[in-house]
Amino acid sequence: MTDPRTDPRTDPSSSTTPQTEIIPAGHAAPEDDQDAAQPQPQPLAGLSLAALGIVFGDIGTSPVYTFRECFNPRFGLPLSPANVLGVLSLIVWALILVVAVKYVLLIMRADNEGEGGILALLALAQEAAKSPRGRTILVLLGVAGAGLFYGDSMITPAISVLSAIEGIEVGTPVMSRYVVPVTIVVLALLFLIQRRGTEKVGHLFGPVMLVWFAVIGIDGLVRIVRMPGVLAALVPTHAMGVFIAAPLQGFVVLGAVSLAITGGEALYADMGHFGRLPIRLTWFGLVLPALVLNYFGQGALILGDKAAIDNPFFHLVPGWGLMPLVLLATAATVIASQAVISGSFSLSRQAIQLGLLPQLDIYQTSTRARGQIYIPELNWVLLVAVLALVVGFRSSSALAAAYGFAVTGTMALTTLLVGAVMRSVWRWRRWTIGLVLTPIMIIDLALFGANSLKIPSGAWFPLVIGIVLFTIMTTWRTGRRLVLERLARDMVPLADFLSTCETATEARVSGTAIFLTTRPEYVPPQLMQNLKHNRVLHKRVLLARVTTVNVPRVPGAQRIAARALGRGFWQIDASFGFAQTPNLPRELDRADIPGLDLELDRISFFVGRANVKATGVRATGVRATGVKTTGRPGMARWRARLYVALTRIATRPTEFFRIPSEQVIEIGAEVEI
Repeated sequence: MTDPRTDPRTDPSSSTTPQTEIIPAGHAAPEDDQDAAQPQPQPLAGLSLAALGIVFGDIGTSPVYTFRECFNPRFGLPLSPANVLGVLSLIVWALILVVAVKYVLLIMRADNEGEGGILALLALAQEAAKSPRGRTILVLLGVAGAGLFYGDSMITPAISVLSAIEGIEVGTPVMSRYVVPVTIVVLALLFLIQRRGTEKVGHLFGPVMLVWFAVIGIDGLVRIVRMPGVLAALVPTHAMGVFIAAPLQGFVVLGAVSLAITGGEALYADMGHFGRLPIRLTWFGLVLPALVLNYFGQGALILGDKAAIDNPFFHLVPGWGLMPLVLLATAATVIASQAVISGSFSLSRQAIQLGLLPQLDIYQTSTRARGQIYIPELNWVLLVAVLALVVGFRSSSALAAAYGFAVTGTMALTTLLVGAVMRSVWRWRRWTIGLVLTPIMIIDLALFGANSLKIPSGAWFPLVIGIVLFTIMTTWRTGRRLVLERLARDMVPLADFLSTCETATEARVSGTAIFLTTRPEYVPPQLMQNLKHNRVLHKRVLLARVTTVNVPRVPGAQRIAARALGRGFWQIDASFGFAQTPNLPRELDRADIPGLDLELDRISFFVGRANVKATGVRATGVRATGVKTTGRPGMARWRARLYVALTRIATRPTEFFRIPSEQVIEIGAEVEI
């Protein structure tokens, strides 16, 4: 939690952090209620249809551009029948090994009380880590993966919608001049409606995607019937043939093959919304067969007409079906983009709760669906980045050069984290872990290595985004720790303070005061400051520690624990999960603590506000002024300044904990890092 002397934007004492050093997130809409937001049980068919609309949008729209990109001239792979079969074999086995085996069957077992995603996996692995060094390594892996995910979140909407709109060029090339403007309009509208939430249109996603998969599967099947020999690509020897005939080109083309599995991480990240079974049934029962049929249909088309390689997905349909398919593809890619945007909101809330990002405003847009949240600052950053990508790259083929690097990097880091879970949580033997993960990691590294070759031609963008986010997250985490350490130096032991209360000369005034604290064994600094300057102490003093734990949600009855300390003092522990938005007054109101009758509208909340100064690391020596300085651990000056800048954009404590501003008393302190 954050230190009471400082603003939670700058000092960890206004929120609590048990073993995980966590800071609670921003605020939600007035109707937000963590208990009411728990989803009601739904039939398996309904969950499967909903999962179809939310989970599989990204991977489901990959056929629009993936097969075409595998034969992009820059890869140098000749458009021969052997290579067509080889690329198809690479695609289908990537779908089977990476998505079906790795994610659907293996990694989805690593759920954190039902929640998935790289930060939920990090929380699970970190909880079981035995050493501080091990926890630090795991945090760095998780932060790196999260940073790459943000890069993917920016590219996915741009390449998906752009590739769909490009379909109009197949029938009327003269319309090519309108592709970028139309794409910009569609994407701008998508981001503008985010603040309204997706609950009202969410029920349409499933049926639209059901039609989408049915259509692309049938399109592919029609071509396969005309040329059934393309099914030979199911034999993996054709995939090996690409590497035998042209090793370098075969390795390079893996960068395009990886486009077929973008969205695989979403299967795991969205598990908390639907559960394992609906996702697995939908994947094996509809999505995988439809994808394989469409890819093979494109291959059969190219075997008969090489000229169709300019856009084989749209060439699958007759002329009369082109515009309906373009409209359907646009709807499907918008849905895919929505899933990624929602995923970035959820990931950001987890990162904030885990103390990796500054507190931001978080709005709950639905009273029934707990995953429906909106983060304004992130939404506008994503919009600017996505529009800049569309304007800068101007075609899905150019964007494909940037796509895949972030996805495959996140996948490789996920494999490392799940290895830690296998060892520390599942208690697997080392040789078993090696047997299972070694082939998976070889595939991950091969795909990541091939995509690394794209860095000069566009993959530098998600790499830069990943580095920037990694720097921000590690700086915020380290800065919070340093602020907490500085503030803890002058804390007074609570036991010593309580023993002097009876003989103290300060007046005990009526009323109740709540002081936020991070370390319950010490007196909150703002209490000492208030006592020093005002010479009064309330008759009832609550020392409240707010903690985010490494589970998604804490049930309502378990969120508040209270203990009487005597002399009018109480210790209050409020616990929230990393997928919850804290509301301290509401939880205190319904806690019904025996012996403690709280009138919330008459309580004073004392919060800290720190004025953090960036001094950077100091070394022992003598300044030019002749004043001797002492060595002190800290951050580099540029990182300290970055931390101070981040504190200025963080949400204020009154919004942070949903505390009425008229009941808040802020007490400041100056801290150097």
